[in-house]
Amino acid sequence: MKFPAKPAKARATKATAGSRAAKGPTAAKRARKQVVVCPLSGFEITPGGAGLSPKTIARLRGKLLEEKARHVRQAEELLAEAEELARDREQGDTQFDEESGEGDTVNVERERDLMLSASARQVVEEVDRALDRIKKGTYGFCVPAGRKIALERLEAIPWAEECVDCKARAERRR
Repeated sequence: MKFPAKPAKARATKATAGSRAAKGPTAAKRARKQVVVCPLSGFEITPGGAGLSPKTIARLRGKLLEEKARHVRQAEELLAEAEELARDREQGDTQFDEESGEGDTVNVERERDLMLSASARQVVEEVDRALDRIKKGTYGFCVPAGRKIALERLEAIPWAEECVDCKARAERRR
């Protein structure tokens, strides 16, 4: 199986005058190709090499923008709710759960809202990185391995930056 991206170190050959690499249409074609080196993995990636058409990228970009707006709104609402719970609770006032008769449910709700807000903000950051990869022409490639990310995965999680194999490996390490 041939991968579209290879480590930058592996392509250290020079095209000297008279060499085969310096002659012919392939040399001109290579010179016209824009190659981006991924700063995290060090792989060279040819923009558009993930096999995603401009139409598909535009559609996925639209999904990313929708998800960003949704998660920003969700993070703001949850943070406002947590702040409201903190304001409503008087200092020293303990609110008891009706079933067990103990515990501070307001504090638990506030902590839950803060955690969910932080999670939504994290997704916004991931979406921003995906939008940046679209601009750079590296969208659709696995950051750690340089391989193509399956379109099905990008459809489900448009901000994915790892292929299924790398994600599974990372999850097993946890």
